[in-house]
Amino acid sequence: MSSHKDQSNVVRGLKAAIHNPRVSEEAKQRDIERLQAMGEYEADTTTQEDSEHHHRVMGGYKATLSNPRTSEAAKEHAQQMLGEAEQA
Repeated sequence: MSSHKDQSNVVRGLKAAIHNPRVSEEAKQRDIERLQAMGEYEADTTTQEDSEHHHRVMGGYKATLSNPRTSEAAKEHAQQMLGEAEQA
C-alpha cells in the first residue's frame, strides 16, 4: 500500500467532512484550516451552490405555471412562491 496520498482525494474527503452533520464542529474547523493551508478552501462556495439551487427551484416554479398537466392548486402555489421570491 502506498503512503503517497492523492491531494485531490484528500481535498474531497476534507470537504465531505465539513458538510457531514455527524462530524464535530471542532473537526470541521480543523479541516477548514487544512484546506485553507492547501489553498483549496473557498468560503463562498456554499453561497454559490445555494444560489444555483435557488435559481433551479425558481425555474421549476416557472415551469409549473406553463405545464398544462399541473393542478390549479399547484399553479397557485408556484405563483405565490415566485411572488415571494421577487419581494425578497
